[in-house]
Amino acid sequence: MNCPYCDHLHSKVIDSRDANEGIRRRRQCLSCGSRFTTYERVQPASLFVIKKDQRREEFSRGKLLNGIRKACEKRPLPTGAVEKLVDDIEAELYRLGKPEIPSAVIGDMVMERLKSLDYIAYIRFASVYREFTDITALKLEVDTLLSAEAPHPASQLPLIPDNRAKELVKNRRRSRK
Repeated sequence: MNCPYCDHLHSKVIDSRDANEGIRRRRQCLSCGSRFTTYERVQPASLFVIKKDQRREEFSRGKLLNGIRKACEKRPLPTGAVEKLVDDIEAELYRLGKPEIPSAVIGDMVMERLKSLDYIAYIRFASVYREFTDITALKLEVDTLLSAEAPHPASQLPLIPDNRAKELVKNRRRSRK
């Protein structure tokens, strides 16, 4: 491990601890004496994502994290919620034990988890993932979230005030009859 300060090749490990499915090591450079932290994770066998156009691309945790962060931008989410969501998805992908996963499977996992985490982030992600071409498709997705069958979690703010939501559901039921 090269020292990030002086680029010396050798360092000694001062402390090791388990951390987030890996090992956290506190190191000290043998040349300049600076201390720094490294994290080690077991790298499972390569996992490839089959894209919509049938190209194969190596799974990138960073790419998944960036996409979810973009959807969750400026949302009042607990610290670490996005990273935990990505950790859960990544762990599940490796648990599947398949060397290749269609991108649609990953997208569905993200959608499922975002729906329970934050509705606005869910809609943002869905608008890109499902490639909504017009406002009608977006409205249908919001309507499914507003339906009585999908009550919003207590930790989330409602998309619209409860009295307005009940009124919309009533009107929708009347129009079906």
